[in-house]
Amino acid sequence: MTCITLSVVTAVLVALCCDVSAGGHAHSSTYFKGPVVGPAQEVVVSSGHGGHGGHDGGHGGHGHVVDYVAHPKYEFGYEVTDHHTGDLHYQKESRDGDKVVGEYALKEPGGNVRTVKYVADKHGFHPVVHNSHGNDHSGADHGHGHY
Repeated sequence: MTCITLSVVTAVLVALCCDVSAGGHAHSSTYFKGPVVGPAQEVVVSSGHGGHGGHDGGHGGHGHVVDYVAHPKYEFGYEVTDHHTGDLHYQKESRDGDKVVGEYALKEPGGNVRTVKYVADKHGFHPVVHNSHGNDHSGADHGHGHY
C-alpha cells in the first residue's frame, strides 16, 4: 500500500513539474511593489449642503469629512510573450506622489509593435508613441474610391 501511495505521489509531482500542454512556449511575468508609504496626512473636505435627509445630509456632522491619506508610491508590471500565437504585450508603471511614469506595448496583427511611454502629472497625461514599423499616419487606401 505504501508503494502504491508513493507511486501516485511521485506521478503527481512529475505531472506538476512537466509542461504537458500543447506548444508550451508562452512566458508571462508580473510584479507589484507597494502599498502606499509614508506618514498619514489629514485631509479635510467640505461636505457642502444638501444630500439625503436634509441640509446636513441627515448626519449630525460639522460640515466636513476627515480622511487620512498616505503618500502614494507604487510600481507594478506584467509581461506576456507567447511564441506559439505571436502574442506580445506588457506594461510597467511607477508612481511617486502626483507623478506617474509608465510604458506599455503590444504586438498588432500586422506585426508592428506599438510602444507608448508616458508621464502623468499635475500638467496632464503626456504619451510618446513609437511604432516598430514607423509612424506612418498617412492612412491606407482601402479600395473605397469616389465614383
